[in-house]
Amino acid sequence: MNFKSIAAVALAAVFMPLGSAAAEKIHTLSSPDGKIEVSVRTGGKVTYSVSRNGVAILGESAIGMTLQDGTVFGSDTKAPRCRKGKVAGLKEKAVVYKKSVVETDYNFMVLSFKGCDLEFRAFDNGVAYRFVSTAKKGDFNVEKETAEFNFAQDWTAWVPYANTSAESFERQFLCSFENYYQHISLSEWDKARLAFLPVVVDAPDGMKVLITEADLYDYPGMFLNGQGGTTLTGFNAPCPKDVEVGGHNMLQGVIKSRESFIAKARAGQSFPWRIVAIVPEAKDLPNLDLVWQLSRPAAADADFSWIKPGKVAWDWWNAWNLYGVDFRAGINNDTYKYYIDFASANGIEYVILDEGWAVNKKTDLYQVVPEINLPELSAYAASKNVGLILWAGYKAVDKDIEGIFKHYSEMGIKGFKIDFMDRDDQQVMQFYENCARLGAKYHLVIDFHGAFKPQGLQRQYPNVLNFEGVAGLEQMKWGKDYDQVTYDVIIPFIRMAAGPMDYTQGAMRNATKGNYRAVNSEAMSQGTRCRQLAQYAIFEAPLTMLCDSPSNYLAEPECTGFIAGFPTTWDETVPVCGEIGEYVAIARRKGDVWYVGAMTDWSARDLLLDLGFTGGSKMTVFRDGINADRAAKDYRKEEMTLGPDGKVLIHMAPGGGWAAVIRK
Repeated sequence: MNFKSIAAVALAAVFMPLGSAAAEKIHTLSSPDGKIEVSVRTGGKVTYSVSRNGVAILGESAIGMTLQDGTVFGSDTKAPRCRKGKVAGLKEKAVVYKKSVVETDYNFMVLSFKGCDLEFRAFDNGVAYRFVSTAKKGDFNVEKETAEFNFAQDWTAWVPYANTSAESFERQFLCSFENYYQHISLSEWDKARLAFLPVVVDAPDGMKVLITEADLYDYPGMFLNGQGGTTLTGFNAPCPKDVEVGGHNMLQGVIKSRESFIAKARAGQSFPWRIVAIVPEAKDLPNLDLVWQLSRPAAADADFSWIKPGKVAWDWWNAWNLYGVDFRAGINNDTYKYYIDFASANGIEYVILDEGWAVNKKTDLYQVVPEINLPELSAYAASKNVGLILWAGYKAVDKDIEGIFKHYSEMGIKGFKIDFMDRDDQQVMQFYENCARLGAKYHLVIDFHGAFKPQGLQRQYPNVLNFEGVAGLEQMKWGKDYDQVTYDVIIPFIRMAAGPMDYTQGAMRNATKGNYRAVNSEAMSQGTRCRQLAQYAIFEAPLTMLCDSPSNYLAEPECTGFIAGFPTTWDETVPVCGEIGEYVAIARRKGDVWYVGAMTDWSARDLLLDLGFTGGSKMTVFRDGINADRAAKDYRKEEMTLGPDGKVLIHMAPGGGWAAVIRK
C-alpha cells in the first residue's frame, strides 16, 4: 500500500460517521476441525476473509448483489441477526457418483439482512456462501453480483481462459468451456481475458485453493478476471434479449442483444453457492464432494431406479471407419448394426448416433436422413440388450423439448447427447434444467456437450450422467500443437473436482510425442496405450465413451476386454498421489474390486504406490512396454500378487500410464 492509499484509509477512518462505525461488526465461523476460519465484516457492505491453520488465504473480499431498483443485498448499516449451527455425521446415498455414500460435516452461519439472508458454510476442506431472497412476494431483476477473491499473496494459478477472442468480455461469454491451462502468477492474468471455473491457486506448503460454484439454477454461471494484482473478480453474462438460430449447422443460439441485468429473479429464490475449497495437497482435489454436498437433492419420492450408467460405443471420433466388412461404412443402418453387435458382444451398454442421423441444417429432430431407420435400429439394439443414444444440437432440442423426448422415448431411445449450447447465461441455464427434468420424466439419460462444468444439476437429476466442459480427446483430430499429455495430468485436479467429464478416451492408435499427427479421419492419441487404459479409472464419467472404431477394438481384444469390464460409477474413490501437471494416481472401488490408474506427463516416471487400503492381493496389470517410448502402443499385461505391505513400484514411459484391477 502506497502513501496515498494509507492517507485515504486514514481520512476515511476520521470522517466515517459514528453510526456506521458502531454498526460495523465481524462474524466468525470455523470448520469442524478448527483449521479453516472465515471472518465476515458487515456494516454498509459485506466482506469476508479466509485462513487455514493461521495462514491467510483470502484477505477482505467484497461480496454483494445489486438489484435493478438500487437495492444492494447486505448493505444494511446496522448489524444483521446472526444464527449459527452445525451439521455432523450426515450420510447420504448417491444415485450416480464417484462414491455410493457421501459423508458431510459442516458448521454454518446465517446473517439476516433486510430482504435477504447471507449463508456461510465451513467444511474441513473449504468455505461456501450464497444469498437467499427472503421477500414473500414479487419478482426482481439482478443487475450485477459482486464476488471478489482477494488472495493474500501473488501466488501462481491454473487459469483456463475462455477459448474465444479477447475483443470484449461479452464475446468471451460465448465459449465451449474447452481450453488448456496457463500456469501463471495472479498478477500476470491477462486483464482482457475471462476464465471459466474451476480455477486453482497454489497456496503455501502445498495447499491448493479451488474456486467454483454449486446449485446453479435459473442464474448465469460465473467467470473470473484479474487486473494485475492478487484479486480475482467474478463476472456473469447479462441476460439475452434477442436470440436467433445460427452457428454450427443452425444448431446454436446467436445472441443479437442483451438486457441490462444478469438475471430475472423471484421472491424467496436461493442463489448459487460460491465455493472456496482449500486442501492440504493436490491429491485431495479429485475427491472433493463440495459441489455435490452444496447442491439440492432429488425429490424424496423420485424414482431413479431406471437409470443405467455405462459405456458407449461411439461413431464420430473414429469417423465411422470400419474395415473387414462387406458393406459401405457410414451413417446407415448396416454400420450401426455393426456397432450394436460389437457393443453387445463386449457388454457395452450403449451405442451413440452422433451428428448426421437427422437432416442437416433443418433444426428439426423429426426429420431423419433416409439412410437411417430409427425404429428398426432401436428394436435391433433392444434385442441385443443395447440402448441407443442420439446426438442433438441445442436449438433443435429447444424447439420442442417435451415433444422430442416423448417421441423418441416411445421409440425405445434411451438418451440424448445435447451439444453446442456454448453459453451459461440465464436463458440457457433454464434449458439445462428443462432437459434434465423432462429427460427424467421420459426416462432418458442426458449427456451435455458444448457445455460448462457440472454445477450440481446432476444431483437433483441423476439422469444427467455427464458434462463435457473439457478439451477431451476430440482435440487430437485437429490439434496440431496441443499438448494433451500435460493437460491429462491437470484436469483430474481442477475440472474433475467439479464433477464428471466426457473426455471420450479409448484410442487404440497411440503416438509418442514425436510421432503424433492430427489426422481427422483416423485419429490417434498422444501418449501410450496404457495411458488410455488408465483413464478409465482416473476420469470420472458415469457415461463413458469408447472412442475408437469397433474394427480397431476387435484387433486388440486384450485391451478391449480390459476397459469393457470397467464400471462407470463407484462405491469409493481414493486419490493415491499426484501433482498438478506432473502425474496422478487414483483408485476406485466397485463392490470388493479395486480399479487403479496412473498417468505421467512427458517425463518417464517411477512411482511407489501404496495400495494397502485395497485389501487385495491378485492384480491384473497393464503397464507400458519396454519400447513404449518409441512405439506408444507397446504394453505388457501381467498377473501379479500385491505384497503384504500393499506397495508396488511402477514405471511409466514418457506420456505413459499404468492400470490395474485388484481382487481379493
